[in-house]
Amino acid sequence: MTIATSALQGNANPQQLQAILATEGPVLIIAGPGSGKTFTLVERIVYLITQKGVAPESLFVVTFTDKAARELTTRISNRLANLDIQFNLNEMYLGTFHSICLRLLEDFREFTRLKRSFTLFDQFDQQYFLYQRIKEFRSLPDAQLVMGEDQSGRWKQSENLLKWLNKVGEEALDVAALVAAPDPEIRALAACFVKYQELLLEHNSLDFSGIQYEALQLLQTHPEVLAQLRERLTYLMVDEYQDTNTIQERILLLLSGERCNLCVVGDDDQGLYRFRGATIRNILEFPALFAEGRCKQVKLTVNYRSHPDIIRFYNEWMKEQAWGDGTRVFRFAKQIVPREDDFPEVPAVLRLAAADDQADTANWHVEVLAFLNGLRASGQLSDWNQVAFLFRSVKNERVVSLARFLEVEGVPVFSPRSNMFFEREEIRLMIGALIFLFPQFPKVREWAAGVTLPIWDYYDHQCFKSFADELRKPENKAMLDWARPLAKRHAVLTQNTDYAFSGLFYQLLQFPLFSRFLSEDAVLGLDKGRAARNLATLSKLLTKFEYLHFVSVLNPQWLEKNIRDLFNQFLRFLVEGGIGEYEDEAEYAPKGCVSYLTIHQSKGLEFPVVLCGSLEAVPRKQHSALDVLLEEGGYLSKPTFEPLEHIKNFDFWRLFYTAFSRAQNLLVLAAQERHGKGLGKSPSKYFERMFYELPSWRDADFSALSFEAIKKISLKREYSFTSHITVFENCAEQYRFFKELEFAPIRESPMLFGTLVHQTIEDIHKTVLRGGERTLNRDAIESWFSANYAMLSKKERVYLAPSSQQAALGHVLRYYERENGNWDRIKEAEVEISLIKDQYILRGNVDLIRGEQGTVEIIDFKSEKKPDMEKDRDRLRQYQHQLEVYAHLVEERTGQKVSRMHLYYTGEDAGNPYVSFSKDDRAIGKTVARFDDIVARIERQDYSVASRPAKLCQNCDMRAYCDNKNWKFRE
Repeated sequence: MTIATSALQGNANPQQLQAILATEGPVLIIAGPGSGKTFTLVERIVYLITQKGVAPESLFVVTFTDKAARELTTRISNRLANLDIQFNLNEMYLGTFHSICLRLLEDFREFTRLKRSFTLFDQFDQQYFLYQRIKEFRSLPDAQLVMGEDQSGRWKQSENLLKWLNKVGEEALDVAALVAAPDPEIRALAACFVKYQELLLEHNSLDFSGIQYEALQLLQTHPEVLAQLRERLTYLMVDEYQDTNTIQERILLLLSGERCNLCVVGDDDQGLYRFRGATIRNILEFPALFAEGRCKQVKLTVNYRSHPDIIRFYNEWMKEQAWGDGTRVFRFAKQIVPREDDFPEVPAVLRLAAADDQADTANWHVEVLAFLNGLRASGQLSDWNQVAFLFRSVKNERVVSLARFLEVEGVPVFSPRSNMFFEREEIRLMIGALIFLFPQFPKVREWAAGVTLPIWDYYDHQCFKSFADELRKPENKAMLDWARPLAKRHAVLTQNTDYAFSGLFYQLLQFPLFSRFLSEDAVLGLDKGRAARNLATLSKLLTKFEYLHFVSVLNPQWLEKNIRDLFNQFLRFLVEGGIGEYEDEAEYAPKGCVSYLTIHQSKGLEFPVVLCGSLEAVPRKQHSALDVLLEEGGYLSKPTFEPLEHIKNFDFWRLFYTAFSRAQNLLVLAAQERHGKGLGKSPSKYFERMFYELPSWRDADFSALSFEAIKKISLKREYSFTSHITVFENCAEQYRFFKELEFAPIRESPMLFGTLVHQTIEDIHKTVLRGGERTLNRDAIESWFSANYAMLSKKERVYLAPSSQQAALGHVLRYYERENGNWDRIKEAEVEISLIKDQYILRGNVDLIRGEQGTVEIIDFKSEKKPDMEKDRDRLRQYQHQLEVYAHLVEERTGQKVSRMHLYYTGEDAGNPYVSFSKDDRAIGKTVARFDDIVARIERQDYSVASRPAKLCQNCDMRAYCDNKNWKFRE
């Protein structure tokens, strides 16, 4: 046994070590809660690289969330760094299913229906896209059988449609079979899906379920691509396998091929995402996919998280449910056991109960507060963040009212998904300000005869009234003096303005009513600058609205329609659907706050104290008549695994098992006792016996318990030269707003020219690297250029004048004519490269050409005229620093020696287009050290500036805010 393996054996328990060393063929790891799953995955990857000699680029590792991917990346990089092993993260396929499938589509885009610069929809984008085109679906035969009758409203129809379109994609249904179905409902579903695909193609767009659908099509219809990927990807690992869907299983089985080194990790008891298309059968039937005995199975059942009493309780909970239907069992048999340790011999599962009725929740509120104060008084609790409340939904009015009560009583609540975004003061005031600036706003009431929208009360009483009250205060006189004439102008607008709603938003930030939320002190406060980040989110929503409705400036002809669309549709749907507030991925339980989470949201997390509410819950039916038709007609890729009548019970038990197992030191079942009808019984019959068998919290001795500190998650942040360092060096304040707080800049056009030149040069390089040099000619280049311009301009809604288009094409053709015949120099194009540093991850994109004596040279393209070497020496020095960082990346990561670095100016029409630099190792060392210093400033949130960069200020959206800021300049 090697030293490394021996070290692993010392740190891993026998089950974990078995999982780490089982590398060949299919492997199923059933990982119970708190069983060291992430540790096992990290060590398995490290073992493959260090002991099996597997190249990082041969690994394919799928996680369930972006946060999990970042944590895994950080832990793997730290382990390999400790072993003095460097590797390029970009070489490893590591991320969520969606991010990896997206990477596959981008790597092999020429084999897909996708054009360059496609638009990616999130769920709201997708539903709003359907809403805006609902008439096209309404006209399809029998479409109402899928999306509901027209009387239900366009938004509700788009919501129904969204669900069924995603089902077709996620479950990889055979569309041709749906089209030929005898049932009108099934044919209607097929017609809707075909129409939707046509619309996506027309708009060069892709949604989240479509990412995987397109990836599966790529692998199924292009055997040469599949063969290439199978050759490259020799070891596949998938976390949270119980939450995968049919299409994901198909992709994995295709990629794993005959060698099938496929390791899946998960817990069938924590399958929560059926509503997103996940199927528990993937993990339960995994061993049956292979020949008898071929699949190795390992169970991790030692819980390193929880007190034995908590483990006893949730083991008993799972025994309450019958997991079979008489012929099959729908659960892997397992018994979770605690770690070997000394635990306090006191009950660690308690009940908290208070009688309440629907009208009065005072008893319940007081009892919860008494419990929290009891915890604090014990002296064992060091921070409120050690306490988490878990609910089925945090949007429920009773749940929200408890949060409000606790806040008033001095217990801060972190609840980013409680639908409170539009209740926040900063958002209500900003919406009120926008209403004030448009006196024609009352005309939105003329939306439809006899229709009253609940949102109008919100606009009138919570937004407009609040803002108007503030305007009357003397300290806001400057804002009134600015707003009143502007409102008068908008009331009788006669010509186009040079701004839209987002421009007004940025103007409003200059006034103290809003700027107070943006100060450095406010952002560093207990709530992590929630108000500033909420305003940043609103900036994104306004720019998204303007994009979706083609609003670039305010136009007299369309102004009333734009106002009506913004307030009666766009914002209304967001208010109804809810917007999440800021969550720091690296700090899931902010200091000083109790956490308010949904059970789904808490998955993968752990808290010293968990209060589990929602005990009035009962199992809910999850299937519809159309589900039954799809099942009985044999249209599903696989028949439904669990009997439909059992699914609601199985999923109910899994949900609360997940909740109970989040607790480390103390689990409290909390119920507002109700015995009457109306809201139903609480606790419901499903919890009643176990609930009342628990000791009351009032009989507990908290001083006998010890509560662990919240686990710190170390997530290395990624930085690149152009996107981070250059922005910070130019203006740290601009970095703070647009990178840290994530305000959305208003789109500007100069980038289009450069992007267009870069994309077409990349097309040339990739053609050469694929061996297609003979196909290169002016016609091909002009065709690529035209296609790139069409897609870019359509996506960005920015257009170049014909003369500018010709100029951009001239840049590309001039490069082609100069370099034609020297294509063998090109080594790699647009190579993504990363370097793991102690505190962060450094990323860059480079083009490499062959140098002399086996070296490489770096080239960076600039779509402009060659600058004056004297007048522009500061800018050239900055570019040189950028190239030095790229040289550092290439040498550290690939081991290739960089001999020279070049800037290539495509706009240089007469002289030499190159500006070249010899590589100086000492200069590179200084540049990288300066890079480290800048990252350190960013990480400690030091955004002070020496002086305002006046030239940069001219086109900055935050200019008005900065003009009115009391500046403190860095010494």
